[in-house]
Amino acid sequence: MSNLYVRAATAADAGILFTFIKDLAIYEKAEDEVLATEQTIKQTIFAHDSHVYALICELDGVAIGSAIYFFNYSTWLAKSGLYLEDLYVMPEYRGKGAGVKLLKTMANIAKEKDCARFEWSCLDWNTPSREFYHSLGAVAQEEWVGYRMTGKTLNDFAADQTE
Repeated sequence: MSNLYVRAATAADAGILFTFIKDLAIYEKAEDEVLATEQTIKQTIFAHDSHVYALICELDGVAIGSAIYFFNYSTWLAKSGLYLEDLYVMPEYRGKGAGVKLLKTMANIAKEKDCARFEWSCLDWNTPSREFYHSLGAVAQEEWVGYRMTGKTLNDFAADQTE
């Protein structure tokens, strides 16, 4: 796979990013949770004031994978961190270096931006991905429990100003 190339995604890549997002959601058994469209991907990731970035991994000029990331902040370290939201490689290209190439590109971006951390989340049942991340030296943060509010819960909580 020596012809692998990682580049910054452009608005013209919104369609392939959307396809990869849907494919990842299918793999994660959450296809019905995808509300994004090609147009909303274009309007958000590629907006003038966007804080979200995307990479495309190509093999011989054909997109085979992507990474979507943003920067967060550690108050304890007083430094930014790079957070990987999505990493996707088409199934037929997994195990051939595309995922490593995308992750190394992001690790270098984190270093260039003086980030203290490079982090991501992985579903607990996704053994192949977890084994892959462990093989790279990444360490699971098992003492942290993620929390999330979405939909009606988020709207109701935000609207309740009496507390």
